[in-house]
Amino acid sequence: MLFLITIAVVVVAYANGANSNFKGVASLFGSGSTSYRTAVIWAAVTTAAGCVAAMYLSVGLLKTFSGKGLVPEALIAQPLFLFAVSAGAGVTGLLATRFGFPVSTTHVLTGTLLGAGWIAGEVNVEALWGGFIKPLLLSPVLAVVAGAVIYLVLKMLRLAPDHRTRTLDALHFLSAGAVCFARGMNDTPKMAALLLGVGWLHGSTGMIMIAVAMAAGGLISAKQVAETLAHKITDMNPGQGFAANLATALLVTTANVSGLPVSTTHVSVGALLGIGIATRQAKWHTVIPVLTAWVVTLPLSALVAAVLFLLGRFLFP
Repeated sequence: MLFLITIAVVVVAYANGANSNFKGVASLFGSGSTSYRTAVIWAAVTTAAGCVAAMYLSVGLLKTFSGKGLVPEALIAQPLFLFAVSAGAGVTGLLATRFGFPVSTTHVLTGTLLGAGWIAGEVNVEALWGGFIKPLLLSPVLAVVAGAVIYLVLKMLRLAPDHRTRTLDALHFLSAGAVCFARGMNDTPKMAALLLGVGWLHGSTGMIMIAVAMAAGGLISAKQVAETLAHKITDMNPGQGFAANLATALLVTTANVSGLPVSTTHVSVGALLGIGIATRQAKWHTVIPVLTAWVVTLPLSALVAAVLFLLGRFLFP
């Protein structure tokens, strides 16, 4: 079972990399500032750096996603529960990536914790609202507002031109790297927490393993989600892309330091959408299905985890 849990966590990390690594560099590719290959490599390198930083700076998220307070501590130590949570998250993440939907790993993991928790024992509803649901609901709204406001301010200050310049390209690359760094720091402890309950590969070893799997997923399987993020949410020029990255990096980094489980997906897409609304270029025919996928993600992952937990009880009584 320990081996199965480890494999499942690696799958979650791979799916996370495939679905989420490109979120930070989508504006680079979408605005024509760089090629897909350069963007995806820059995403892998800066995300890996964020994973390393998470070993020292994201202890709060590690505790949150261990499940303590949400489900009984005795349940967290059960290998079957951890397998259902991690395998359910892996399956849901891979399905979303296959169909090109940029979903939230935070939503997925919250759903699998709930699904397996409700089948296995008691779920602390108060902890669910305050520690998980409220930050997840607020973050996309804040991101939409921040994306629009930051773009309009930068535009007014002539720091977000419509065309590429050397200075803008440098700032754009740095802001994209900052988003990927913040995402790596935000998501790594959420997955490493799955290894804590059984004392297997915890600490820096587990995070390094997750960092490698995330980098591999982003390099190999990011193409479909990249297309959605770069070209199907809104049209953007280099200045708009830079503003979206700046808004995302500020919000996600603040959440990391505060130990709040916000979704980088929600923040990144929200910032892009905010700029799309401000410029009247938002592509609602794509945005609406993406938002629908966000709503479906949590109950779907909960259902998958619940089924896996019940199946595990039958196979390993």
